[in-house]
Amino acid sequence: MTALLLLPAMLLDAALGEPKWMWSRAPHPAVLMGRAIGWLDQRWNHGAQRRLKGVAAMSLLGIGALGLGALLHALPDAGLIEIAVVAILLAQRSLVDHVAAVARGLRESLPEGRRMVARIVGRDTAAMDGPAIARAAIESAAENLSDGVIAPLFWYLVGGLPGLLLYKITNTADSMIGHRTLRHEDFGWAAARFDDLMNLIPARLTALLLAVAHLRFDAAPIILRDAPLHRSPNAGWPEAAMAVTLGLSLSGPRSYEGEMRSFPWVYPEGRRDPGPAEIDAACTALWRAWGLMLGLTVLLALL
Repeated sequence: MTALLLLPAMLLDAALGEPKWMWSRAPHPAVLMGRAIGWLDQRWNHGAQRRLKGVAAMSLLGIGALGLGALLHALPDAGLIEIAVVAILLAQRSLVDHVAAVARGLRESLPEGRRMVARIVGRDTAAMDGPAIARAAIESAAENLSDGVIAPLFWYLVGGLPGLLLYKITNTADSMIGHRTLRHEDFGWAAARFDDLMNLIPARLTALLLAVAHLRFDAAPIILRDAPLHRSPNAGWPEAAMAVTLGLSLSGPRSYEGEMRSFPWVYPEGRRDPGPAEIDAACTALWRAWGLMLGLTVLLALL
């Protein structure tokens, strides 16, 4: 039943994405999740025992997500609301649109390419040259394919709507408070660790989907070699898979808040001069991996 509901949700997301006419009139569920997380951050993230408070906050958010998911699933509407919620919480079409916008911007001019890529990455973009812009867009494509598409699909198949909402609130919390900053080192610890745990399988599944969708059955040794180079325990897997399937070196040195950081190259033997064409190829890779996941969902629905 879960796979049967997932199929129309995947197709609906792929067709419509995030229509502006809808979300200009109503808050997106991710915005509502962010407000809940922000409220807890403001109320609880102070004084002593911040790590314990962060665990309590994450527990409260998780229980609320599970309960809401169970409530929505129980509605006597033949699954229509559930399909709509799942489609809204997937990000395939919007991810492709945002990454493709960087290619269009870069074709127009270097400043426009920087402006477009600044919408999807957190690193400094003011001094980026063309290849750095392209690499940033492609890396974002790979990581967000895992976080925004494959992981939600995986957790919906595993745990239904409660599982999907638990993943989304965890991933949103990690993006907001899961950073190693003075303010969130302790309070965001639980969110960051739980997000790492929930992405453990989906990140590796994403790498597998990218490699198989491109018939790169020889990619496993390179992915196994380079994925652990990433500072994240999970993001390196889809990034390494994207790098080897496109023949590009990704990651490498980049600047955050004015500080240049010497991250290692992923697939260092690849090309280091990507441009708009390689961003387009990354968008195609997103659709190929999505299509393979759609095919797997059809098989599950037929079982």
